[in-house]
Amino acid sequence: MMSVVRWLVGAALFLALLFLSLDNAEVVTLRFFRVATWQAPLVFVVFVTFVAGVAIGLAAGALRNTRLKRQLKRMRREAARETPPAPAPHGATPAKAPPSPDGQPPFGIG
Repeated sequence: MMSVVRWLVGAALFLALLFLSLDNAEVVTLRFFRVATWQAPLVFVVFVTFVAGVAIGLAAGALRNTRLKRQLKRMRREAARETPPAPAPHGATPAKAPPSPDGQPPFGIG
């Protein structure tokens, strides 16, 4: 049910943005510091700006993710060096020595 609602909302949003872009198809002029000018439809300028923002955001996220993975790897390596071996699991006991022929426990046990 939620997937149907999600698709309907997405389709409505797409159609609204499509009609908005068709209504704003005028040509706009961008001036780059009075050195160069560029003319393009407004919808194209907005789309290019959006795509550039997404690309910059993805690049920044990828850099951060890479840095965090490297840091996690280093911290795990350090923790492995510093951590003593784990104790035996609960319930693991050493085997008992068989009794001696005279019925006395072996030396040091008892």
